[in-house]
Amino acid sequence: MNMLEKIQASVEYLSKSERKVAEVILAAPQTAMHSSIALLARAAEVSEPTVNRFCHRLETKGFPDFKLQLAQSLATGTPYVSRHVDENDSVDSYTSKIFESAMAGLDQVRQQLDSSAVNRAVDLLTQAKKIAFFGLGASAAVAHDAMNKFFRFNVPVIYSDDIVMQRMSCMNSAEGDVIVLISHTGRTKNLVELARLARENDGTVLAITSPGSPLAHEASLALTLDVPEDTDIYMPMVSRLAQLTVIDVLATGFTLRRGPKFRDNLKRVKEGLKESRLDKDAATSLFPR
Repeated sequence: MNMLEKIQASVEYLSKSERKVAEVILAAPQTAMHSSIALLARAAEVSEPTVNRFCHRLETKGFPDFKLQLAQSLATGTPYVSRHVDENDSVDSYTSKIFESAMAGLDQVRQQLDSSAVNRAVDLLTQAKKIAFFGLGASAAVAHDAMNKFFRFNVPVIYSDDIVMQRMSCMNSAEGDVIVLISHTGRTKNLVELARLARENDGTVLAITSPGSPLAHEASLALTLDVPEDTDIYMPMVSRLAQLTVIDVLATGFTLRRGPKFRDNLKRVKEGLKESRLDKDAATSLFPR
């Protein structure tokens, strides 16, 4: 992990005063990088020795070394592409970096995902009278994938990437309806408002988002994914893969919770789709490799 990631990962383990330092740095890392120890202490409303303790807690030699590592973490990568990729990377290099960062990011999410929250989410979905999947931007593609999976589960499913349709759906929600809102940052104003609307109309809001975000606070239940990817700067990559994987986890939990009889229904759906495909032998003969 780079220095920003280290700070994000250690916030909950810091003392109250050290956490103030972390929050000031995370809120404006560029400003912190150019600050003196006195200015940073004043901004965080702590003493200078507290800032020094914070730096040592992050396994640096002191404030100058901390600033150097912070600067290195801010300088890495190519803005608006990926923080793992440099402009002069070869095809082999950036391909390897993207795959490695994806696997590392997914493993981090796997280790931190709250299994009890996943279990409660599966409970909500299996008991739902109707399920809606909503997201905007890159998260809209994840919501669409979720709709494709849950559509075959013999439960009414709604999907839309139109904010007006999303608002009307949330305003018409009722007890027993589950509205799944997907947002990596959790700071998209429209989605936070959707959560509020759905809950005001007795709907249950399940959020797939970042911990501590406004959307997480507004939801009835939040599955929080701590993905160190700043989508304000870089293209959504690992965060989107993490969301898709969590959807797979929820779909799997749904099918297992419903039991063997329900899986027989899934088998019938699969059988019904066979006619839409060429069989493997025919496909090979028509399109030889």
